Amino acid sequence: MTFPFHGAFPDDDGTQFRIWAPHAESLQLLRTGAPSICLTPDAAGIFETTVTAPPGTRYAYRINGSEPMPDPASRAQPDGVHGRSEVVDPSAYDWGDESWTGVDRSDLVVYELHVGTFTKAGTFDGVRAHLPDLADLGVTAIELMPLHAFPGRRNWGYDPAAFFAPPPVYGTPDDLRRLVDAAHRHGLAVLLDVIYNHLGPDGAYANAFAPFLTDAHDTPWGPAINLDDDGSAGVRRFFIDNALHWLREYHVDGLRLDATHALRDDSEPHFLAELSEAVETHVDGTRHLIAEDHRNLNRLVRPRDRTTNGETGYGLDAVWSDDFHHQVRTLTAGDSEGYYADYADATTADLARTIRDGWFFRGQVSEHFGGRRGTDPAPVDLDQCVFFIQNHDQVGNRPGGDRLTESLSLCTYRAVSTLLCLAPELPLLFMGQEWAAGTPFQFFTDHNDDIGPSVTDGRKEEFGDFPGFHGTVPDPQDPATFERSLLDWSERERTPHRRILHLYRDLLTLRKTLDAPLSSARSPSEGMLVLEQGSGSTACLVALQAGAAPVSAAIDEWMLHTEAPAYAASPHPPRTADDTIVFERAGAVVLALEGPRHPADG
Repeated sequence: MTFPFHGAFPDDDGTQFRIWAPHAESLQLLRTGAPSICLTPDAAGIFETTVTAPPGTRYAYRINGSEPMPDPASRAQPDGVHGRSEVVDPSAYDWGDESWTGVDRSDLVVYELHVGTFTKAGTFDGVRAHLPDLADLGVTAIELMPLHAFPGRRNWGYDPAAFFAPPPVYGTPDDLRRLVDAAHRHGLAVLLDVIYNHLGPDGAYANAFAPFLTDAHDTPWGPAINLDDDGSAGVRRFFIDNALHWLREYHVDGLRLDATHALRDDSEPHFLAELSEAVETHVDGTRHLIAEDHRNLNRLVRPRDRTTNGETGYGLDAVWSDDFHHQVRTLTAGDSEGYYADYADATTADLARTIRDGWFFRGQVSEHFGGRRGTDPAPVDLDQCVFFIQNHDQVGNRPGGDRLTESLSLCTYRAVSTLLCLAPELPLLFMGQEWAAGTPFQFFTDHNDDIGPSVTDGRKEEFGDFPGFHGTVPDPQDPATFERSLLDWSERERTPHRRILHLYRDLLTLRKTLDAPLSSARSPSEGMLVLEQGSGSTACLVALQAGAAPVSAAIDEWMLHTEAPAYAASPHPPRTADDTIVFERAGAVVLALEGPRHPADG
C-alpha cells in the first residue's frame, strides 16, 4: 500500500490531492481564491490531481453537485469539522527526537488523559507544561484520549468526524507535534486512542464519499464500519492509512484501539491482523498496538503466524483486561449492577488468579453477555495485559462521573493502588488518580441543536433505573458539566492528596527497581493477597478488608507500607509479633525477605 495515501500532500511541484469516492458521478476540488477543478477517477474510484496550493490553502470538495464538503482525510480543520480543510505540510516541523528509541512494552506505565480537561488551558501546550510532573511521577507513557476532530468545543473524543485532523480547540497540528517531541525529551512515550469502530453522529463526511458503513452487521452505534462488505478494501485502507499517519507524521509510539470487539469482520485476514502487519512493515522503531476488548481473546495478541484451533493471531501487542478492575470494585466498593453482576461472588482468591494469569473469564458463562466469555490466557504474557482501577469509561460512565475514592476509604484506595502498581501486568492510571483527585470526570458534549437534546435525554434514560441512584444526571450539553471535570492541580499541595501522590511516586519507583516482577499471587485468606517474586526475595502483602487474618513472614526490612506517616494522615502501621503481620484495616506492606523464604499462611 502506498503511504501516505489519503489527503493533500504539498511538495516542490505543488500539492497532490487524492480522495477515494467510488460512487461519485462528478467531483470538484474547490480552493479559496482559485477556480474549481473537475477531477476524473481511475478504475478504483480514486480522484487525484496536483495543483498549486501551498500550506495554509483552504479547500473543499463538491461531490455530485453537493454543497462543499471538507476532505475526510484533511490534516487540519481550523474552522471546525464543517468548515473548509487546510493544506498542511507534515514535513515542515523540525523534530528533535532523533535519539528517541521508545519504551519497551514491559516498561510501560501508562497515564491516560483528556487534553481538554487535563489543564484549565485545555490545549496541547497545557499538557506539555505538565510533562515534568508526569516524568517525576514515574509513568513512562501518556495516552491521549481520541484526537480525531469532533463537532463543537467539548467532547470526550469518541464522536469522530475528521479522522486525520487534531481538534482545533486543542491547538494546531504542530502544537501536537511539539507535545510529542517534548514528551520524548522527558523519556515519555505517547500513545493515542483511535476510533475505527464507528463514525461520529455529526461532521463525519467520509460516508458521503464512499461506503464506510454496512447493514451487514449491527453495533451499539448502529450500522457497522464496512470491513467485509462491498467496497470494504477501500475502507480498510483508509483506517490503516490513518493509523500510519499518526505513527509517522506525529511520531506517536502506539495506538490504543477503541472497542475492537465492535470491529465486525468475517473476512480473512481480519482487519486487525492487516493493521498490525502494516504497522510492522511501514513504521520503524518500537510501536505498540493495544486493544480495548472485553472478550478476553488470546487471539488478539497471538503472533500472526501462530494458529490455534484454526484461528491465526492478530499480532497486537497488548489488551485491556477488565476483570481486574471489576473484581477490585466488587470486592471493595460492592458494585453489583450491569457487568458487575458477573463478579458478585468474586473472592480475593479470584483476584489473585487474575493477577497470576492476566484475566479471569476464560470460557465461563457470563450472565451479562448471555453466553460463554473468554479464552485460555496461557498463551498471553502478563505484560500483554493492561490493568487499571480507573479509566475514562469506568469513571465517566458512572451517573455522576465519580472517582473510586468516592466509594472507598483512603486506606483501601492505597491498598488497591499498591496492587495496581506492583502487579506484573501493565498499569494504567487515569489522570488525577495519583493524587486522589476530588474532581469528577463527567460525560460532556457540545452537539448542535438537532443532536444535543437527544444526547441529554439519552443520558437521563440510561440511568433512569440505575440501582441505588436517585440524583440528577449531569446534562452533557451544559458547559458546567465540562467545567466540573477540569483537574484541580492545586490539590496536589494539600492533604490528603499530597500524601497519595507521594505514595504513587514511591510505588512506581519501587516497581522500576524491583529485580523481578511480583508475578506469583495468592490469597491465604479472604481479604488478603500476597504477591511474591519467584526468587522469594520480595513480597507484597495487601489487606483489602479490615481484620484480615494474620500473615507470617520472615522480615528483613519493610520497604514500604501504605499506612506510614508519609502516606496516611492518620498513620496506622500493621502490628508485628513473632514475625507475624496483623492488619487491623486495609493496607499494604512491601517486604524484603531473608533469603528465599516465602510468606506463609497465617
